[in-house]
Amino acid sequence: MLRHPKTLPADASIMQARAALDNDHVHLVLLTDGRRLTGTVTRTDLPPPGTLGPALGWSTLVDRTVSPDTPTAVVHGLLITLGIRRVAVVTADGSLLGLMCLKQRRTGFCSDADVAARSRDLP
Repeated sequence: MLRHPKTLPADASIMQARAALDNDHVHLVLLTDGRRLTGTVTRTDLPPPGTLGPALGWSTLVDRTVSPDTPTAVVHGLLITLGIRRVAVVTADGSLLGLMCLKQRRTGFCSDADVAARSRDLP
């Protein structure tokens, strides 16, 4: 689990979410109010370019969160079944703990070390 995923505030705009998703490695924008996850946004959730307003209205938590006690094999199966590569890890009260990030080959999960190494390689 990535323990320090990038987040945007719950009042982030559609333009801010779209800008975050311009990064090929970002598949899921996490909208938060403090530590509480309020919504998630993917590229396909967003309205047509030029639409203004808050991203939260286009977000969802359905099928995009798991509890911290969900076994890794179950998370992997869920991601494969849903055809997605990211799912937020949240507590029962909605606190964001991290992000499960399925690698591109879908054989394992990203780690904080993987993300840090990729960041060092970027110009």
